[in-house]
Amino acid sequence: MARMIGMPELMVILGVAVLLFGGKKIPEMAKGLGEGIRNFKTAVKD
Repeated sequence: MARMIGMPELMVILGVAVLLFGGKKIPEMAKGLGEGIRNFKTAVKD
């Protein structure tokens, strides 16, 4: 059975992302991800 990602798992993922990409790259990646999700929702709606 699938379960939601909890706070500890989220913190580990965030920590690994900061180590891999550096602190300055994270906001750019989040913005790109948000735009991608928005575009996907728009495409699904149409």
